[in-house]
Amino acid sequence: MISPRVRIGVLGLALLTALSSPATATAAGPADPGSAAPPTVEELRLDGAAPQEILRRSGFDSVAPAFARALERARSYAEARRVVEREGSALWRRAVDRVQGRGPAGGDLSRDDDRPLYWARLGMTRELRGWEPRFELDAERRARLIDTLEQTSRGQTAIRYPRGNGLKRVLVTGFDPFTLDRDIRISNPSGAVALALDGTVIETASGPARVETAVFPVRWRDFTDGTVERALRPHLPEVDLFTTVSQGRVGRIDVERTNGAWRGGFGDNENTGRPETVPVSDPASQPQWTSTTLPYAAIVAAETGRFPVYDNTAVTEIPAGGTEPVQRPDGPTPGSTARAGGGGDYLSNEIAYRATLLRDRLGLRDTLPGGHVHTPVLEFGAGNTTEVTDPRFVRNRLDIVAQVRAIVSVAVGAKG
Repeated sequence: MISPRVRIGVLGLALLTALSSPATATAAGPADPGSAAPPTVEELRLDGAAPQEILRRSGFDSVAPAFARALERARSYAEARRVVEREGSALWRRAVDRVQGRGPAGGDLSRDDDRPLYWARLGMTRELRGWEPRFELDAERRARLIDTLEQTSRGQTAIRYPRGNGLKRVLVTGFDPFTLDRDIRISNPSGAVALALDGTVIETASGPARVETAVFPVRWRDFTDGTVERALRPHLPEVDLFTTVSQGRVGRIDVERTNGAWRGGFGDNENTGRPETVPVSDPASQPQWTSTTLPYAAIVAAETGRFPVYDNTAVTEIPAGGTEPVQRPDGPTPGSTARAGGGGDYLSNEIAYRATLLRDRLGLRDTLPGGHVHTPVLEFGAGNTTEVTDPRFVRNRLDIVAQVRAIVSVAVGAKG
C-alpha cells in the first residue's frame, strides 16, 4: 500500500499506480436527516460479478440477507444496536474460523481467503445504510450503528489477552483489499495475515506468544476520525510487541524504518483523497517523522521464508530550507519535512505513523517494539485476468502469511 511516487530501487509497482488516479466524490449522503442513505462508492462495487462469486463460493452470500432480516425485527434503537453488535462480531468470528479451518468452508474458495469478510461487511453496511426502521432513526444514530458494525466486524472490539505472565502479547493489524477499480478481484495478504493469526499462539525464542489482530479500512476519512488510535490505545500499554502490516512491493518484504507525517492523497476505496499533513490530535507537538522499534536487524538476518526481507531506510523529504522533495536512501535529515516514509505516502505509511506516534505519546518508545511490515504484492498466476482465484494466487498468499508469522516469531524472540 505504497504511493506510486515511491519507487526507490524497486521495480514492478504496476499494481500500485492506480492510486494516482484523480479523486472523485463519495456517493451522496441522505437528503434529509434520518432518511435512508444511498450506497457509498465502495458499496456499489458489491454488485460486480467477482464479488458475488467470492461471496457465493465461500458461503458468505447469506450474511447480508440474514443481517437485513435481523434488523427488521428491531423495534428500537437499543435493539438495533444489539443486533449490529452481535452480527458484526459474528462476521469477524466466522471469517477467522473459516481461515483457521474451523467449521464448514461454505464453498470451494480456499479457506485462506480474506475477501469474503470484506465483501460481506460491505453487504451489511449497505443494508444498514438503506434500512428504514419502524422507529425514528436520525442520521447521527444511524452513523453510530454503522461505526459499531465497522468496529465489531473488523475484530477491533475483540482484542483480549489472557491474564498472567505465561504468554507474550502481540498485536498485528491488516487492511482491506484496495485498488479495486483496477482489478476488483484483488485480495490483501495483510488481511489474510490478520485472519490467520488472530487468537493463535506462536512459539518464539522467548517462549509462546498470543497474537490478537484487527483489520482497518482503506479510507482516508476513517483515519482522520481517529480509528487507528481508538482501536490501539487501550492495548499498546499491555502488549510486548506490535506490527502494522500492509501490501507493498512486488516480490519482497520490507521492514519500514521511518514513517512520515504526510498523506499523498491518492484515491482510497471511496475514490477520495487530498495531499495534506497527517491530521492528528495536538498538531503543535506533531513530529515530521517516527521510527520503527522493531528488531529489524534480527528480522532481516533470519530465514523466514522465500521472499527476501529488507531493512528499508529510504524516505522522501523536503530538506530544511528547501522547497522541492528529495529522495534520501538513508533516512531523513535534521529539520526536514516529510513527503513519504519508507512505506510511501498512502494509508500503510499513515497507520505506521499513527501507531508509532501513539506508542511514543504513551511513553512506550523505549520499551515497546513496534513498526510496520510490508508484504509482497499478491499476484495471480500468469495469464489469469478473469478468474477470482488460481493455484499460484493461493500459494502466494499462504507463503506470505507463513512468512509474516515467522517474522513475528523472530521479532518477539529478539526482544527477549
